[in-house]
Amino acid sequence: MKIRLPHAPYIANKVAIDLLGSGYATFTKGLEPVKVVAQEVIEEDLKKEQALESRVEELLDENEDELEFNQIDRRSMFWMIKKKMAKEYGVILSYEDRYNNLAHQILDRLWQNDLIEYNVAENTIKNVILTAMESYIEGFEEIEETVIDKIQGMKRELIPGTDEYNIVFERLYREELKKKGMF
Repeated sequence: MKIRLPHAPYIANKVAIDLLGSGYATFTKGLEPVKVVAQEVIEEDLKKEQALESRVEELLDENEDELEFNQIDRRSMFWMIKKKMAKEYGVILSYEDRYNNLAHQILDRLWQNDLIEYNVAENTIKNVILTAMESYIEGFEEIEETVIDKIQGMKRELIPGTDEYNIVFERLYREELKKKGMF
């Protein structure tokens, strides 16, 4: 499942909380620096993918006439080009491999910045990070549906995309994350 940039702080928070709660690691400078590092790593990865997708869109736009003339499906062509250019942009397309790589990068950066200590195998810590990320990803769709249902059940009608809707959505989203111990 693809994650989006707005999810980065929540995933980072879940990673930090789960690492601390695992009993395998201690934080040398507290919870907040760990969250910051995890968020930075996740955002860097997502921005690389955004750059790749922007370039693919540019290429498709430049060749729009040719696509139409040859009756080529834009979406299919998008994925073909994205797959071909992914390595150049440092983007891993397999979500399993990508999240595993992100977990390793987060652990490396935490260790390099002297933010974490542990007396278990590195793979154990990486797996805590990976499991935290996967757990968030599995739960966020359910949380989004719950929040949307709550908004639709309000007396006052909110229009999706408006500032008011986004503020209410964000508040309710955080509340649901707190209920599930993810924030």
